[in-house]
Amino acid sequence: MGRKKKHNFLVSAHHTLRKKSVVATVYVVLRLLVIAVLVAQFFNGNFENVFLCVLTLVLFLMPTILEKSLQIDLPNVLEIIILLFIFAAEILGEIRSFYTTFPYWDTMLHTLNGFLCAAIGFSLVDLCNRHKRVSLSLSPVYMAIAAFCFSMTIGVLWEFFECTMDQFFLLDMQKDTVVNVISSVSLDPTGGNTPVAIQGITDVIVVCGDQQIPLGLGGYLDIGLLDTMNDLLVNFIGAVVFSIVGYFYVKNRGKGWFARNFIPQVLPEEETSSGEE
Repeated sequence: MGRKKKHNFLVSAHHTLRKKSVVATVYVVLRLLVIAVLVAQFFNGNFENVFLCVLTLVLFLMPTILEKSLQIDLPNVLEIIILLFIFAAEILGEIRSFYTTFPYWDTMLHTLNGFLCAAIGFSLVDLCNRHKRVSLSLSPVYMAIAAFCFSMTIGVLWEFFECTMDQFFLLDMQKDTVVNVISSVSLDPTGGNTPVAIQGITDVIVVCGDQQIPLGLGGYLDIGLLDTMNDLLVNFIGAVVFSIVGYFYVKNRGKGWFARNFIPQVLPEEETSSGEE
């Protein structure tokens, strides 16, 4: 019985995807590209990248699975952006090294992430606000604040994840930044709490036992702090933008065409019941 329900769920999910021709086209094209990259990485012996490709294929299914499990309809624009976001982050960013090739690639994705997470957070509250089984009547201001807080929370949790991976697996998810000025109380010769600044730093020498290794970076290497603050800042900007858009969408009783492309709709009960049969 469990297998039958699972089979019907997957068949229904694929049927829903086929009804959206544009989304289905983007989905198929991206899926074929990921499979091509997966095969290439397998023959090159890059099995870590093979895992990333498999993870990407699984993530591609999430919008459709969410639609069926939550009984909602994701707007085509939102669904396509989610698919492109996953492809840009995993395949282009990680495997094709866009994070290092294009300095603002990570910033662009974090800004978009803040916008999308605010849209998702707003949608969760909006769905509860409009669902017949949930007796909520929240103001537009409260919904906008909830969307903003949801987006920022997701952003902070992601930075926690990046820091954990860097500390335990020696990765570099929190990209380092070269700076020429530092200020620290650790440099106070009296051992007090007075920050001492060092300006005009052109190089750093790392001492490993008897070896002295000049890094030749042109400055001091900031280990991830500035990158994290920048990521949270652009996440903040994206969250604020959509929170404002969502506020006016609810204020005008759903008349805004822009926000409608990012806010899921509750499926009518007849569509839900017919999909389960």
